Amino acid sequence: MVPLHAACVLLSLAPLLVHGVPPIWTQPEQVHLSYAGAPGSMVVTWTTFNKTESKVEYGLLGGRLFEMSASGDATLFVDSGEEKRKMFIHRVTLTDLKPAATYVYHCGSDEGWSDVFLFTALNDSSSFSPRFALYGDLGNENPQSLARLQKETQLGMYDVILHIGDFAYDMDEDNARIGDEFMRQIQSIAAYVPYMTCPGNHEAAYNFSNYRNRFSMPGQTESLWYSWNLGSAHIISLSTEVYFYLQFGQELLFKQYEWLKNDLEEANKPENRAVRPWIITMGHRPMYCSDDDQDDCTKFDSYVRLGRNDTKPPAPGLEDLFYRYGVDVELWAHEHTYERLWPVYGDKVYNGSRERPYVNPKAPVHIITGSAGCRERTDKFNPNPKEWSAFRSTDYGYSRMQVLNATHLYLEQVSDDQYGKVIDSIWVVKEKHGFSAWL
Repeated sequence: MVPLHAACVLLSLAPLLVHGVPPIWTQPEQVHLSYAGAPGSMVVTWTTFNKTESKVEYGLLGGRLFEMSASGDATLFVDSGEEKRKMFIHRVTLTDLKPAATYVYHCGSDEGWSDVFLFTALNDSSSFSPRFALYGDLGNENPQSLARLQKETQLGMYDVILHIGDFAYDMDEDNARIGDEFMRQIQSIAAYVPYMTCPGNHEAAYNFSNYRNRFSMPGQTESLWYSWNLGSAHIISLSTEVYFYLQFGQELLFKQYEWLKNDLEEANKPENRAVRPWIITMGHRPMYCSDDDQDDCTKFDSYVRLGRNDTKPPAPGLEDLFYRYGVDVELWAHEHTYERLWPVYGDKVYNGSRERPYVNPKAPVHIITGSAGCRERTDKFNPNPKEWSAFRSTDYGYSRMQVLNATHLYLEQVSDDQYGKVIDSIWVVKEKHGFSAWL
């Protein structure tokens, strides 16, 4: 028998006797969906920390479980922090899904499977009336709106989530562990409905590498900008950050502008605008805002709106481009508040009429929804806003949107501080779309 004091010595040396054997991490985590942009498709993305196969097994709800399977690829992502942590991002695209059918799925490999989730395939019909939750600036710390969003998503209240920039605060922190934790937090939303994104300023570290690697948006631009169709809407996601991080390539700014111009041109072809009359944009930093934080739009000369004259050649802003192509609704975040604007162009209000400002408005409608909850808390407002500011709230919360049909779009703001109360709502009604609607 080993004497007690000798046993204690052995125990104290135990950590030194074990040669650091790395744990095996083949279990899928951070599962999230995105729409691939093609009818009948859905992308499933997840993470493992060891290399494994990439499989999704799925089947119709009520049918035989996992009777179908699809395979994809895993990409090695090495975070640029000190530890150079490695993770494998898996992507599998499901195709030939039946519109509006509900599927049960899990993802992984024979070395480990995720929990079982379900999703409803998007309906590609232009008569579909999709329901969205939308917000920006949701953090790992103080994510106040998250619990309500999780419950509502699992109740089936939304077809799509739009996250308009600024994730986790920040995904790169603690050698990207904060990014991992945030992706685990949103799994209870994003594994059930497509989670569509655009980059914000908080993603800038290492040239937006955490954002570009973790998300799987349509197109070939590493999720920086893209467009897609749903119901009677053509939805454009863009990077406002190309105006601010010129060190990562000024050419990105011009490349995106050219892409936006071509995309809007295509969307405005009479045969396309007839089917998808609503054009909706989402980008992180707004063109207009009345927060009192001395940020870009607070000074009323936003780069996003007016462009930059300190580049060669000068960089064009987006307000004139969006106006020229009849963009109907512009969704923004970045300011940690909610603000609804009157229809505005060139710093002036262009209401449809005094009584019904959003019925046949003569300029785009802007919504700022950046108060989902993060460690930076909510912002303060300038006490003397310009005349285009219609409604403001510093409550934590998020927005909902439904594109009802070719003429009617509904928007509302939910206050999480007031237990889910709807504190603002509007109907945007348009009998005509496109540039001629402004005249």
